[in-house]
Amino acid sequence: MLSDLFPRLRDLARMTPILLAGLIASAVIAMLAPQQIGVTLYKLSLVTLAAWLGYWIDRGLFPYARPHRMHSHSQTEPARFSFATIRRAVIVAAAMIAVGLGA
Repeated sequence: MLSDLFPRLRDLARMTPILLAGLIASAVIAMLAPQQIGVTLYKLSLVTLAAWLGYWIDRGLFPYARPHRMHSHSQTEPARFSFATIRRAVIVAAAMIAVGLGA
């Protein structure tokens, strides 16, 4: 249980600068244009839901080609994992961009 905690803390620490930048940007928006906080939260919720939807679209379209199942320790087919991971990233990004541009 304790060994599971360290990778999670490391992952949290890796994203801390991004979180801080977002919080600072939100504070600046709140000070300069407080009427835009609602719009900002609305956009954030749309993009977050689009990421979730993109993930599930990928799972639905490719049920037998999930990245964690494609990981191979063999040197002969190392690209299977890479292609599945890139495919999922492209689908999620496309969903996020589509929702972001449409709102």
